[in-house]
Amino acid sequence: MDIQAIVKELKRERDRLTIAIVALEGTDLPPTPRKASSVVDVPAPRAKKRRHLTAEGRKRISDMMKKRWAERRKKASKGAK
Repeated sequence: MDIQAIVKELKRERDRLTIAIVALEGTDLPPTPRKASSVVDVPAPRAKKRRHLTAEGRKRISDMMKKRWAERRKKASKGAK
């Protein structure tokens, strides 16, 4: 890339920045008022309901898993022969 092209690009960028600065300085709006307190009132998170597994539910899951693993062992022994 030739130096003249670089200088031309930098001048173009300078002009763009100058226009942006003038536009920002031209806004004579008063600053927005701030709240007196910087602490925001956020409601406390609700406690999550936890599910509890009953003894009956645990037994049912246990029986299902025993059946599942028995079937897997049965399939594995058939495949090995």
